[in-house]
Amino acid sequence: MNDIVRKALAAAEAVCSVHVHEYAEIPVAALVFSRELLKSCETNVCGHYNSSWTCPPAVGTLEEQRDKILSYTNAFVFTTKHDLEDSFDYEGMTNGKELHTVLTLEFRNKLAINGKDDCVFSPFPVYGAGSCPICVGEENAGCAFPNPCLFPDKKISSIEAAGINVTELSKTARITYNNGPNTVTYFSMVLY
Repeated sequence: MNDIVRKALAAAEAVCSVHVHEYAEIPVAALVFSRELLKSCETNVCGHYNSSWTCPPAVGTLEEQRDKILSYTNAFVFTTKHDLEDSFDYEGMTNGKELHTVLTLEFRNKLAINGKDDCVFSPFPVYGAGSCPICVGEENAGCAFPNPCLFPDKKISSIEAAGINVTELSKTARITYNNGPNTVTYFSMVLY
């Protein structure tokens, strides 16, 4: 399986010209879940609490998320690293996140198969950096929440909204969390 995932990631890199910084495969049993992350979500620090199908409370409880994730065997984790002008370069951080999201979406597409009515979906859950990006953009008005999700087979959940501590994830995967001054690193993962 790891070969299929790595080939899909390499194909995604080639299509969107965004490059993976580091990657690793880890057993899902090694993931560290944090109730504190979900408590942070409840304070709406990112602005997506109770407004997205891929963020709390819509994603379910920590126990529900953990059970779903632990029903898989492995997680393939990857990062992108982006240079910043300085530690206050918000535009650079935003651009880096957009590039990471483009790579994550293309990776998900490379893992996808044709489903009913030729709808393309990935049988492998993909988690990214922040709220689901599918319904964001000029042509879309944003997440349909609380109305039904428009693209349930395409949505990408947030690693943190699943209660996964990304700092601990980086340690478990032996991937660098902080790549030095004037950089930002974003994480995504797929379960299989």
